[in-house]
Amino acid sequence: MNKSLSSHATHYWHALSDGRVQCDVCPHQCQLQEGQRGLCYVRGCENGQVVLYSYARSSGFCIDPIEKKPLNHFLPGTPVLSFGTAGCNLSCKFCQNWDMSKSRQMDTLASQASPQQLAQACVANGCRAIAYTYNDPVIFMEYAIDVAQACHAEGIYSVAVSAGYILPAARERFFHFMDATNIDLKGFNEHFYRRLCGGHLQPVLETLIYLVHETDCWVEITNLIIPGENDDPAEIEAMCEWIHDQLGALIPLHFSAFHPDYKLQQIPPTTRQSLENARQIALNCGLKHVYTGNIAALTSNSTFCSQCGLCLIERHQYQLGNWNLDAKGRCRRCQTPLAGRFEASPGHWGARRQPLKIS
Repeated sequence: MNKSLSSHATHYWHALSDGRVQCDVCPHQCQLQEGQRGLCYVRGCENGQVVLYSYARSSGFCIDPIEKKPLNHFLPGTPVLSFGTAGCNLSCKFCQNWDMSKSRQMDTLASQASPQQLAQACVANGCRAIAYTYNDPVIFMEYAIDVAQACHAEGIYSVAVSAGYILPAARERFFHFMDATNIDLKGFNEHFYRRLCGGHLQPVLETLIYLVHETDCWVEITNLIIPGENDDPAEIEAMCEWIHDQLGALIPLHFSAFHPDYKLQQIPPTTRQSLENARQIALNCGLKHVYTGNIAALTSNSTFCSQCGLCLIERHQYQLGNWNLDAKGRCRRCQTPLAGRFEASPGHWGARRQPLKIS
């Protein structure tokens, strides 16, 4: 790591009796000697404490449609300023942002921005929210929290795109400042998480239960379907039944298509039929809002009323079409509220992706 990078104090760690320190952000609970980095590579031991090396440094900034996070029930059609840093606390062999999340080169963090600069950039560019994405924001939680506070002061929402791999105390603090999150539920068996992600399933399930039942943070879930790895219909059914029973029928679930990348380039892409089969399993389990991603399909990207079936938000990829919600976020036909966070009218950002330079 570039020694010229300044470090930033963190809170979730404690000293061990043998002189090491233990990071208490995620379930890895890395025990570090002086000068040693954790698995995430951006938190390390310096002067007998755990510090963050990626504070106020980013791999780049971009304005995206909010649906790209993906969030289909949170301010549809609006632009979100997106950024990430480097490193990750999981080691997924199928990571599709591996050039940033797996980076061990701090040169990746070429862009710099203070929390106040990011808040002002959102205001100047008409962004209704800011998203911590590309790599998992729990590993740079101090930076993300400071950005969220600066943005909240300007009326800007905060969105965390995360795998939910975080310990309870840090989880409570981090998500207190998040208005919406998409949690990547990578599979539904422990063996998959250990073998392909370098982590465990149970902490992710606990994060989801906490978010849905103990916070006001809006939650959506993504499951990347990997052929031959987590696409067994019985496993998908078990996952969907768990979501229905533990989180409720109205939580949006996104099935996303895998594309060969990083260390799983020998596996073929997910087919449209596989995504549609997964979606049908979820619907059969009673989930009301099930989507497919990374593949063009009109009906499985649109949002329908859970009561009468009217198409409430028509989508083609990230482009909105017909809008049948009233000003209070209810179905125009039967007045059933749509679960989520909606404004009186949709945004019109569309599918644009606009790189942004912050000076």
